[in-house]
Amino acid sequence: MIGIIIFVAGCTFLAVKCYKNAYKTFDNFPPGPPNLPIYGAYWIVLASQLNNLAGACQRLGHWYNTKILGMFLGPVPSVIVNDSAMIRDMLYCEDFDGRVDIILGRLRSYWKKLGIFFTDGYFWHVQRRFSLRYLRDFGFGRRDHTLEAVMESELKEVIDMTINGPKFPAEKDLVEGDLIYLPHYFAVPFINGMLHVLSRMTLPRNQYHHLWELARHTLIFQRSSNDFGGALSLTPWLKDVLPNFSGYNGLRKGNQYLLDFFTKLVKEVMDTQEDNHDRHFLDMYVKKMKEEIEYQGKSTFSVDQLVLTCTDYMFPTATAVESVLTMLVERMLLQPEIQDKVHEEIDRVVGRGRLPNLDDRRHMPYTEACIREMMRHETLVPLGVPHRVTANTNFHGYDIPEDCLISANYVCLHMDEAIWGDPKAFRPERYLTNGLLDLSKDKSLPFGAGRRLCAGETYARQSMFQVFAGFMQAFHVSTHDGKPLKQPARRIQGIITTLPEFWVRVTPRG
Repeated sequence: MIGIIIFVAGCTFLAVKCYKNAYKTFDNFPPGPPNLPIYGAYWIVLASQLNNLAGACQRLGHWYNTKILGMFLGPVPSVIVNDSAMIRDMLYCEDFDGRVDIILGRLRSYWKKLGIFFTDGYFWHVQRRFSLRYLRDFGFGRRDHTLEAVMESELKEVIDMTINGPKFPAEKDLVEGDLIYLPHYFAVPFINGMLHVLSRMTLPRNQYHHLWELARHTLIFQRSSNDFGGALSLTPWLKDVLPNFSGYNGLRKGNQYLLDFFTKLVKEVMDTQEDNHDRHFLDMYVKKMKEEIEYQGKSTFSVDQLVLTCTDYMFPTATAVESVLTMLVERMLLQPEIQDKVHEEIDRVVGRGRLPNLDDRRHMPYTEACIREMMRHETLVPLGVPHRVTANTNFHGYDIPEDCLISANYVCLHMDEAIWGDPKAFRPERYLTNGLLDLSKDKSLPFGAGRRLCAGETYARQSMFQVFAGFMQAFHVSTHDGKPLKQPARRIQGIITTLPEFWVRVTPRG
């Protein structure tokens, strides 16, 4: 009897303690779900919509009647902004420019805080400013005819591979008769373009298999973890007991290929570097590193940081832009009239005698609108890269504590009926006024905003137009079996949203 009483008393004590902890929060913190044991409100988020965390946060915002959702994800106080206007305020607030120190960021950077994505403060400021300043000299973030020529040359090779058939064994994995395998088919121009920006080199066609392997491993990394680590970030010990289930092995495998790729490239650069001769960005970085170490004895510049900087710029290049174009191909299979309009515009503006270039972009508003509409319609990073609050801040009437995680729910912005009218419809015409592109109508933020704006926005927009327009000039696309496509494929929610790989039929347009 005494044992039973003790057991009941113990259970009651634990229940009361859990109940109090569930509703314990900061003063004037945004409302949200209770804090449950171990994972906090993350249990409730997953239960709401397992494979759509942005949708789950939006649903919970409606449930708690708030545009700013507050909760604890494990021990971490977290805020999700579900309102279009507030999202912009959040992104431009410098007190929200920090980064959360999670296992995902450490795993990919030798268990240090390195790179651009997951660093903040003085280190981030110096490294981001230097990389953007000197990458521009080699065509990143601006018009550069040399880079455009490289992109055109690489696109010609991919088109030739499709029309005339594979020359090398690895090409047979992506081209089989009149079928191409997406998204990796699109990888070569984007990755070689970024390699040219970083190192003034590109891999020739007989080495394209290295580019496709890089794209594959980057995709493995992107898909191995939902919500920037999810349970793995909240309970890092899962990497030791459930390395496959937690996504740890996939993250490590995918990331290691990129680290090895750029470690080898940086070593080759350092072994061949000449004094007073800057061949490319990598030379300029190594020169700066050596100067600071020589004159100051220490530096934020290092070989490891250079490898991570290259990796950070390559990650979206190797997956995100290909995913946008792959989704756009799928959309043309769902809505064939879009393909017809793109073809008509290309034939009218460019013809067939040359590939489209960036000078044509302003004369091809519908083609440009298709790319913009796809990035709105399919939000690649629904909750963005998590920010960290760097100082206690009052935000729209709520007190947000220092070191709180804060994220923007971009789906709320991109699917806001008050802004778009019919947001679920894929309608490129929404960006046009009298047949011309009207940028004032584009309220989307696929690259974020503020000081944490994606550094690769200009490169991505320019290269996607060049590759998409050139591809569509060359081919008509249809399903691999010739049957109409009725439904979009399921989305894979990882760090970014992707489609499953699939074959599509391409017919040369002559």
